[in-house]
Amino acid sequence: MVTALYELFFEREFIHDIGSSVQRIALSFLLAVAVAVPLGVLIGSFATVSALLNPLVSAFRYLPAPAFIPLLLMWFGTGDEQKIALLFLGVIWFLVTLISDVVSNVHKDYIETSKTLGANRRLILWTVVVPASLPGIVDVCRQMLAVSWTYLVIAEIVAATDGIGAMMMRARRFVHVDDIMAGIIVIGLLGLLFDLLFRGIYWAAFPYLRKTT
Repeated sequence: MVTALYELFFEREFIHDIGSSVQRIALSFLLAVAVAVPLGVLIGSFATVSALLNPLVSAFRYLPAPAFIPLLLMWFGTGDEQKIALLFLGVIWFLVTLISDVVSNVHKDYIETSKTLGANRRLILWTVVVPASLPGIVDVCRQMLAVSWTYLVIAEIVAATDGIGAMMMRARRFVHVDDIMAGIIVIGLLGLLFDLLFRGIYWAAFPYLRKTT
């Protein structure tokens, strides 16, 4: 496997495949966060919005993202758009649900105190609920990014010419088990690297949550 990794990086331009996969993961996840955070905050903050959207979101959580591949191929073709859409669908519904749970669990005393001081609903949302929820939202995003990586190979096995998953499918065709194992190891290391990045962002953004010893 070590030999396979050497050959992949220095003889077969594997770094280009890694770059393509990272780009797909990053773009799809940023899109999912951009949609999920506002929806999750609204669902977790307002009972009316929750009653309207929560059943729909809950229903979509039970639909496996790979089941949408035929539709995505018809709508977006075989390019990057189809792969990014699949990665997006793999996390969006769970991300909305988890963020709404974080927002709904904001301590009620904060909200009641704000009401007592004369704050309206909009002011409470932006100055109390959102700041109190941010650490939990960042942590949820960190956890769901790991799920996004688990969909990578599925997204890249359909008509892909580059990416880690595409390399692994080519290796399967020629029974190169060492290349497949090397791809698995690289995905795991990339996932660990992104997890550490999120942890760094978390502790830099919320130093007051650091445990003192």
